[in-house]
Amino acid sequence: MSDKKEPRIGVYVCHCGGNISGAVQCELVAKALKGLPNVTVTRTDESMCSDAGQSLIEQDIKELGIDRVVIGACAPMLHEQTFRGAVTRAGLNPFLYHHVGLREQDSWVHEHNKDAATEKALRLMSAGIAKARLLEPLDPIRLGAEKHALVIGGGVAGLRAALDIARQGLRVTLLEKSPFLGGRMAQLESVFPTEEDARKLLQDLIQKVVAHPNVTIFTQAEVTGVSGYVGNFEIQVQQHSRGVSDDNADTLMSACRQEVPNPFNYGLTKRKVIYRPYEGCYPSTPAVDWESYNGEPISFDGKQIILKDEPKSFGLNVGAVVVATGFDPYTPSQGEYGFGELPQVVTLPQLIRHLALSKDGKSLQWNGRAVRDVALIHCVGSRQVDGVHQPQEDGQVNNYCSRVCCTASLHATLELHKRYPQLNIYDLHQDIRTYGHGHEEYYRHALESGVRFVRYNGEEVPEVSAAPQGDSHPVLLKVKDMLTYGEELEIPVDLVVLAVGFMPRDLHGLDKMLKISRGNDRFLLEVHPKLRPVETAVNGVILAGTAQGPMNIQESLSAASAAAAKVASLLGRGKVELPPFVAAVDEEKCDGTGACVEACQYEDAIALQEFEENGRKVRRAVITPANCSGCGACVAVCPNNAINVQGWTLEQYEAMVDAIGMDMHELEVAA
Repeated sequence: MSDKKEPRIGVYVCHCGGNISGAVQCELVAKALKGLPNVTVTRTDESMCSDAGQSLIEQDIKELGIDRVVIGACAPMLHEQTFRGAVTRAGLNPFLYHHVGLREQDSWVHEHNKDAATEKALRLMSAGIAKARLLEPLDPIRLGAEKHALVIGGGVAGLRAALDIARQGLRVTLLEKSPFLGGRMAQLESVFPTEEDARKLLQDLIQKVVAHPNVTIFTQAEVTGVSGYVGNFEIQVQQHSRGVSDDNADTLMSACRQEVPNPFNYGLTKRKVIYRPYEGCYPSTPAVDWESYNGEPISFDGKQIILKDEPKSFGLNVGAVVVATGFDPYTPSQGEYGFGELPQVVTLPQLIRHLALSKDGKSLQWNGRAVRDVALIHCVGSRQVDGVHQPQEDGQVNNYCSRVCCTASLHATLELHKRYPQLNIYDLHQDIRTYGHGHEEYYRHALESGVRFVRYNGEEVPEVSAAPQGDSHPVLLKVKDMLTYGEELEIPVDLVVLAVGFMPRDLHGLDKMLKISRGNDRFLLEVHPKLRPVETAVNGVILAGTAQGPMNIQESLSAASAAAAKVASLLGRGKVELPPFVAAVDEEKCDGTGACVEACQYEDAIALQEFEENGRKVRRAVITPANCSGCGACVAVCPNNAINVQGWTLEQYEAMVDAIGMDMHELEVAA
């Protein structure tokens, strides 16, 4: 006869502030469930997740000897950790608790049929009770963790994340693919809404990062391989050489004759293939643009020198990875709003650099001609419409809002008006989204400065064409103005500025190496935008800044600090705890068929190993818990039922199915 103690189950049904009780008769459910075997107590509460609700559960565990807990409430994603904490505080193993999502699975989808919602709640809760009878205590997976983080990307988000992590006492290695730190922020002259010097702010941040003893920086470096798991990632890195040294850099740069379009100025100027992007850049040593260098020798000290890239490879062992790879501005397709066909059509980033390069002059000049009338067109490369806009290479249109462009456009119009007050400025938009603190002021100032606003429909975009020969302006804009009830306007201008949106960056396989996903907008995807805003589905891989979507500088800094806080919480103790819901092998049943290994989609999660047993060699499946996701693919294919997912065993599933399909007359439901 088994000495196993009969479970004592506590069942709790949450009203969820009316979200559940508005459709489910919670008191009726609790009363009916009390009659099920092993159920010791049932209760309802207006808000089980509140301090009072949690105290109720803790009190029952301590005073009534409850050793299994079933809670019907909102989604497990929201409060599973909350209730695990309550159960743990009462002295019970946190995995002897099961959560039933009554709100999302029941009340919200059956709000107009209370009887059916109540019956469904009874079945779902009965299934939870059936599983709870079979729950066993589990221990979290505990792993040693390297107190060392990798930050990929040396823009403002990567720099802030590296600094914040280092200040928590953790070692940081920062990798930047380009030869210089700073990213896109280095191409700006000022930042909104404070109007501070962008490059000065950036240089201050860079100096703090460089000076911190916990930070090691590698430029011209990129990840080539990733293995391992949270707490113990093995990273392979390749770093290209700068091609010049401090001793000969300036002389070689002077002697170099090969010039290429300067990407720092978005192709408006040229630079040499040995270059510094801007004054005060870090590192200060020039570097060779290996992608552009044509291999021609450079005359130096009476010798002909051919520059050579001699890359080196090395490995890193880190506990967590922060991906701060940034964004690229959208490049309009050939002919889009006349771009690439009319020299008077430029992008907003190009205008910003042009203004930076044109410090003097009483009038705005473009291609040697004075500009009297300029038009800015919003949402170029953002908020695109199927059938109206040309899709990207993957066949999708950019239907997302890039969020920053409206304020950036207004910021530019005020700069134009301040420097060239005689300019006539037209602002063509679908609507104005100046959502940040202080951003609306730019809109107000633009109105007061005489900027003419024209609102177009996103499905009828403005037409940009060359003006008839002999016209006073080189470009003609045609647009229907929704502010004047669809009146068709023709606007002659000297310059058209396209406010381009943000595009996700080509990561050259880094996302595949890290096994992280992209969202529908093709930016890197977080687990949950509010509950886990910087975490990916891969434990230990964290997102920072515009790698996960359009953000302004302030938002990028905040996201980077959030990423750093997550890394510090993961690695600060030198160990990592993971949920125990991973595959487990019953060695007595396993005969090493290998079907589980073939079905597993997770690298190094399961493997066949040889053991000696009673003098003979046998093969058994062995799980590496840190790499296992608990997906259950191995369970489904094992011919011997030798594998189960801990906390979600086949026996537990069968019990739940039986309970869901029970005869409702088994429950004595009072009217």
